Amino acid sequence: MGYWCLFFGMILVDIVVMYNNIGGDMKNFKLGLVLCVALAIGFGCSNSVRFTSDFLPTKKVKPTQTVANGTIFYGKVSYYGKKFHGRLTSNGETFDMNKLTCAHRSMPFGTKLKITNLRNEKSVIVRVNDRGPFIATRIVDLSKGAAVKLDMLNEGVADAKVEVVGILSKEVDETAKIVMETYID
Repeated sequence: MGYWCLFFGMILVDIVVMYNNIGGDMKNFKLGLVLCVALAIGFGCSNSVRFTSDFLPTKKVKPTQTVANGTIFYGKVSYYGKKFHGRLTSNGETFDMNKLTCAHRSMPFGTKLKITNLRNEKSVIVRVNDRGPFIATRIVDLSKGAAVKLDMLNEGVADAKVEVVGILSKEVDETAKIVMETYID
C-alpha cells in the first residue's frame, strides 16, 4: 500500500510543479509536498498482516519432522496471548489464548507435548497448532493458558523439558473410505 501512496504522491507533486510553472505560487507547492509525505508515511506504516518484521523467522522453517513418543528435549519456552487472541493459527484454527496449545517450528500439527517448567516442576500437556517461535533461542511458544499452568507469566520465558506424549496419525479405513484421526499412545 505504501508504494502506491508514494506513486500517487509523486504524481501530485508533478501536478503542483506544473501549476507553479504556469504562474502558481510556492505556498501550493509546499502544501502538495506536505500532503504527499503525510500520505506516504500514513499508508506506509499501516499494519495489515499478523506477522510483522518482528516475527520473521531467523532461518527457514524445516519441513514437518518425524518424532516418536517419549522423545525428550530441553530448552527455553515462552508464551504468547492477547496480541494473537482470535487470529488464525498456522493450522487454520482460531487461536484461543486460554486453551492449552503451543507453537513449534516443525512438529506435526496435533502432536501432544508435555512441558515441564524446570524451575518449579509444574507440567502441562499442550497440542501443537501453530508455527514458531521465531526467536532462535526458544523451542516452543505456549498459549497464555499453558503458561499460567506452568506458573511462568511473570518471567515470560522458562527453561523446560519437552516430551512428546501423543502423535496424531491419519489412518485410512479402506473398506469404509473414512479417514480417522487417532492419537498413538
